[in-house]
Amino acid sequence: MTNQLTIAVPKGYLLKETIKRFEAIGIHFPSDFEESRRLFTYDTSETYKLLTVRPWDVPAYVEQGAADLGIVGKDVLLEQEPDVYTLKDLKFGGCKLVIAGLKTQSIQTLKHHCKVVTKYPQSTTKYFEKIGKKVKIIKLYGAIELGPLTGLSDIICDLTATGKTLKEHQLIELDTVFESTAQLIANPIGMKVHYKQISDINSKI
Repeated sequence: MTNQLTIAVPKGYLLKETIKRFEAIGIHFPSDFEESRRLFTYDTSETYKLLTVRPWDVPAYVEQGAADLGIVGKDVLLEQEPDVYTLKDLKFGGCKLVIAGLKTQSIQTLKHHCKVVTKYPQSTTKYFEKIGKKVKIIKLYGAIELGPLTGLSDIICDLTATGKTLKEHQLIELDTVFESTAQLIANPIGMKVHYKQISDINSKI
């Protein structure tokens, strides 16, 4: 279909609420899709194609035009700075990027060139540049909380929603880098081609 709209959405904790939002505005996807291993599906009218991809990959699909619309956390957008339109803060999936460390630490007492483990090197660099501290950033893809406990790093910069995981690893929040919620994004060209459809979704979702 020439007017078919492709939407990239993230796997994981944002997916369930994303599907609910589409259902609420009359876009219905197969009821078993969330539990299936399929990576794409169509709504019942076959007007919308839904791609489920890793959260960090959503901006690439939208920026490169493989998807016209996307839903992704603000944390990913701030880290990657993709060339996309951010249409709306959807106000769900709330969490925050924080600097965390052991209970004996504070931002004020951190030494220059201390080591920071993170999945967010760009955002971490900007934060420490802003407060005038030089740090060594070590990029990891998981188990960030182990950094200070194993001697790999002095502190961490990671995403948290409740603080429970930090507490379980005897870490405390030292500062907040930024807060994050789900965002609706669009490809600039796709926005022109599907302006009416995208505007309709943007006004209702």
